[in-house]
Amino acid sequence: MAFTVSRRGLAGFAAGATSAGFVISSAQADTLDETLKNNVLRVGIHPNSPPFSSRNSSGAYEGFDVAVANKLAEELKIEKVEFIPTETAQRVPFLVANTIDISLGGLTRNSERAKLIEYTFPLHTEVMGVLTTDKLKISSYEELNDPKYTIVDVRSAWTIDWAKENLPKAKLEIVDTNADVVRMVAQGRGDAIVEMLDFFMAFTNDHKDVKWQVLPAKIDLGWDAIGVQKGNYALRDCLNIALYKLHASGFVDAEWQKAFGSAMLEKVPYQPYF
Repeated sequence: MAFTVSRRGLAGFAAGATSAGFVISSAQADTLDETLKNNVLRVGIHPNSPPFSSRNSSGAYEGFDVAVANKLAEELKIEKVEFIPTETAQRVPFLVANTIDISLGGLTRNSERAKLIEYTFPLHTEVMGVLTTDKLKISSYEELNDPKYTIVDVRSAWTIDWAKENLPKAKLEIVDTNADVVRMVAQGRGDAIVEMLDFFMAFTNDHKDVKWQVLPAKIDLGWDAIGVQKGNYALRDCLNIALYKLHASGFVDAEWQKAFGSAMLEKVPYQPYF
């Protein structure tokens, strides 16, 4: 069966191209020695994307990406982590311009980005699938292509266009937050969520009386890694060694569970070679 997937924030980057208002011009990356000497790791994170990263009541950043960044700095013996607000479209330009040393924030691997930046070993996955309740008796996402079904999604998500293209007969209900999406289905005002499900599972805990189900067949699987400036292999390789330790020790899984309220739907099969 054929379907198309264009990921959130994916753009056809090319060297010297303009993206989201930024002219991408290359700047020399800090070497690993310089980063260690400065004793600062500059980390690009989304300014408001819980549970990946957001500011708490004290104004400090918290979330999965924050915990990972602090642990990586500890592994590299770097004392200070500087969190730099980095919107989705700014991640690659900020790396290219040497504004940040590494980029977190659900940076999915794809060949267009790989022309401009380096990727580490995967940090986590993101599974696109169908989340619904036991009231909906379907076995595949294709069955949602019917006017009697309503798909709920969050405003500005790329999956809205995906649904329009691949499930054009279904009704679409668009709301403001991930919590609202889950609430709509829990209350029976929508039938299913077709999304990157890891980012919605935590909100099902707010509706414990509902019998939730994830359809077994995945629609797509994304591999999200840490972005590093092109050619900065020394930093990338050190991060890979640290990432292996974070995976092997259970740190990544534990922080994911804490942040998202459930286990990663597809675990990263880590190994000591990269």
